[in-house]
Amino acid sequence: MTSIAEIFQTFGPQYIERFAETMPPEHRKAIDAIMACRTQQAGISYFECVECGHPHLVYRSCGNRHCPTCQHHKTRLWLEAQISRQLPGHHFMITFTVPEKVRRFIRSHQRIAYAALFKASSQALKKLCPDEKYLGGDLPGFFGVLHTWGRTLQYHPHIHYVVAGGVFATEDGSWHPSRIDFYLPVRALSKIFRAMFRDNMQTAGFLDEIPPEVWQEGWNVNCQAVGESSASLKYLAPYVFKVAISNNRIVKVEDGAVTFRYKKPHSERWRSMTLHAMEFIRRFLQHVLPTGFMKVRYFGFMNPNCKVAIETISALIELSYGFAITSPEVELEPWQPMVCPHCGGKFKLRAIALANGMVIRPG
Repeated sequence: MTSIAEIFQTFGPQYIERFAETMPPEHRKAIDAIMACRTQQAGISYFECVECGHPHLVYRSCGNRHCPTCQHHKTRLWLEAQISRQLPGHHFMITFTVPEKVRRFIRSHQRIAYAALFKASSQALKKLCPDEKYLGGDLPGFFGVLHTWGRTLQYHPHIHYVVAGGVFATEDGSWHPSRIDFYLPVRALSKIFRAMFRDNMQTAGFLDEIPPEVWQEGWNVNCQAVGESSASLKYLAPYVFKVAISNNRIVKVEDGAVTFRYKKPHSERWRSMTLHAMEFIRRFLQHVLPTGFMKVRYFGFMNPNCKVAIETISALIELSYGFAITSPEVELEPWQPMVCPHCGGKFKLRAIALANGMVIRPG
């Protein structure tokens, strides 16, 4: 037993029985989906080889965004879309993290707190960009990904932003590049981030539930130069749809306990941790997002609704560098379609049997 699905199939019913009355509905939905993934409960796809006519039955995936088995296809599609919109020039990875003392509150008020994290951090970036000391333009472009876990599945909410290295100035329609090694001062970002999150919580009526000392602490903001956009996209792509722990980190499951691998920050040495299966599932489920919550968000000229086209931004960046740089060309490995193990022929989908008994036959 070395997969999340097998762990849930073995211990999930016991976990549900123990916590059914207090379990959030999205946790139950995630458990049911992961237990059913790639089993008859999720449905069956019926394929036929176009060369030899051999039939093939394939169990369907659950598609749940917290299932580690179902993220590869989503990652590939997202990466293809982002590469088609990538910009020339340098980029930054900026990470916003909250103090440990406020994490319990966020975990108990996820929908409103996660939205406030996005709002406060993105507004902090937007607020400093027009300052002539830094960038002198009012329209940056960046996208962010919410993550909630640390390496041992502990609760650790933070947002990663990939930021283009400059801003568009709507006043004169020009591109203002940043330094290669500096975007905005992290200490100033930290103070604005903290203040705006506090304002959001006060407006929502939750300020009294947060320990007052957190407003005196520094809220960590980290900024790293990551080079051209293709490098950051390839790094972040598997991270965008990553779940709290992948199957390849499960070492063993025995005597009702799960042992998994992890690395400490700034270390390449693998370590192991063993948790009781109930505690392992609890830690996993605390990273299940509220239903419908968007964990990837786009801002400024990277927002699809921005009036300034991304092609215009790309041209202005090239112009600002005297056309010495262009958008990098990136080729992805081609899709590897399923083929018949008997003759190597292509598959043709003949029917889909859903879990509810309905059969769909493609026209």
